[in-house]
Amino acid sequence: MTPAPETRRRAPGMSAEDRRAMIVHAVLPLLIEHGTNVTSSQIARAAGIGEGTIFRAFKDKDELFDACTAEALRPDHVLDAIAEIPLDQPLEDRLAEAAEALGAHLERMSALMSALHASGRGRRRDPGQRTKDQNGTGKSARRESMAAIRAAMVELFTPEKDRLRLPPEQLAALFLTLLFGGRRMTPDVDAPTTRQVVDFFLHGAVEAG
Repeated sequence: MTPAPETRRRAPGMSAEDRRAMIVHAVLPLLIEHGTNVTSSQIARAAGIGEGTIFRAFKDKDELFDACTAEALRPDHVLDAIAEIPLDQPLEDRLAEAAEALGAHLERMSALMSALHASGRGRRRDPGQRTKDQNGTGKSARRESMAAIRAAMVELFTPEKDRLRLPPEQLAALFLTLLFGGRRMTPDVDAPTTRQVVDFFLHGAVEAG
């Protein structure tokens, strides 16, 4: 008796949400490199899909670029990195690890925003159009992101709360202000190392004695 031919099962299809996320992650490096001049064919090659699939997932490039901006602002990766920092190691080491993760997050956001601005995207919005704030990809999203990061930093200070001069919540806010503000205000100055920032934060600018 001839055996029945083996039936091949197709792999389950990707959900619409997963496909959108896959495309966004493929496009982010292209946006940083090319800005909004990135072509549909470049997007398709990077994502390993046909060009038609892009516009079944997103109605147009504007919607795709907004999704990329929202993804860049999401603090998930840096929050995961901070959560993995052991609380039993010295506070200085905890802060240094957190600062490295935060620096990488900030550089990624800055690179994307610079590329979009250079492409003129930030200047094309019509006043009557929904703002980025309303779409959740502007100031409100940044506020939510910073609040989540600040809460994660509070956890790093909490083990030492009995010997700290200020509450962990205030110290977390001050540390983030020093870390982020210094990068923005001194672009032409040799940036201090992460350890120098942490040492200054913990011990101040004046030598003891």
